[in-house]
Amino acid sequence: MSLSSARSAWFRLAVLGGVWGTSFLFIKVALEGISPLQVSLGRSALGAAALWLLVAARRLPLPRDLRLWGHIAALSVVSNVIPFIGFAWAGERVSSGVSGVYNATTPLMTLVVAIAVLPEERATRARVGGLLLGFTGVVVVLGPWRGADQDNLISGQLAALGAAASYGLAFNYARRFLSRAGLPAVVLATCQLSMATVLLAAVTPLLGWTPMTLTARVVWAMLALGVLGTGFAFIVYHGLIRDIGATSASMVTFIIPLVAVALGVVVLDEPLGWNLFVGGAVVIAGVAVAASGTRARCSRPSATAASTDVATAASTDVVTAPR
Repeated sequence: MSLSSARSAWFRLAVLGGVWGTSFLFIKVALEGISPLQVSLGRSALGAAALWLLVAARRLPLPRDLRLWGHIAALSVVSNVIPFIGFAWAGERVSSGVSGVYNATTPLMTLVVAIAVLPEERATRARVGGLLLGFTGVVVVLGPWRGADQDNLISGQLAALGAAASYGLAFNYARRFLSRAGLPAVVLATCQLSMATVLLAAVTPLLGWTPMTLTARVVWAMLALGVLGTGFAFIVYHGLIRDIGATSASMVTFIIPLVAVALGVVVLDEPLGWNLFVGGAVVIAGVAVAASGTRARCSRPSATAASTDVATAASTDVVTAPR
């Protein structure tokens, strides 16, 4: 790779981390006027619309295999419906920075599921050490010592953690059932977000429809969350995987929580407790240790892509985690 190409890749990586890091801020702002389920439906529909424009422009064919569509529908549940709702529901209860830190546990969740269900994945010393370190950070962020008066706060944190766990399941599901489908990543992501939109459209009127207050602030937040955070970010992410590989692209994991926490403090005046700062650092360190154990045994990673909250990708050898 030439020097100019390398600089372009690092610039795009920084942009991607910034875009995904702002997602939690946009969720928080959108919740000022609409419910968590409405936020989830809106971001899914807007993201799907952005990707449909790309598919149409490139004249890409859609899959015709009904079994494949079944897997896409299942993936949309664990990769979009559950995480979208989880992070939006958490956004009503915890700061955007806290949600960003929990999102950073996605590689740890992915690795736990991979070790549990995939025979080829082994619990190496580095991986186990990284997992233990990372989940120690989770406990520090959770702060169980704060007592019962913080029940609402803790339930919001558990919702964000559950959303990250669902992403971890989605990575492995995509790897197991969709990695050899032969679909262009943008087609798979478009179909997946479309299925998620249909499912959310079916349940939102029944479970979470409330009168909306569509101020300019709320509308712009939703547009940014759906179009920018899903459509644009998806294109950038998979371009990075193509140019620098899934292992290097996974470094975006370390940028997202930093951006989320910083924006929460500066824009929304959210408090920055010591446990969020320390716990977030420990989580990121755990991800780095676990990833080092994964990379050590990888000689040639190959990426298989599928969109999640804003986009997901799983590789046959490397665990990666976007926002």
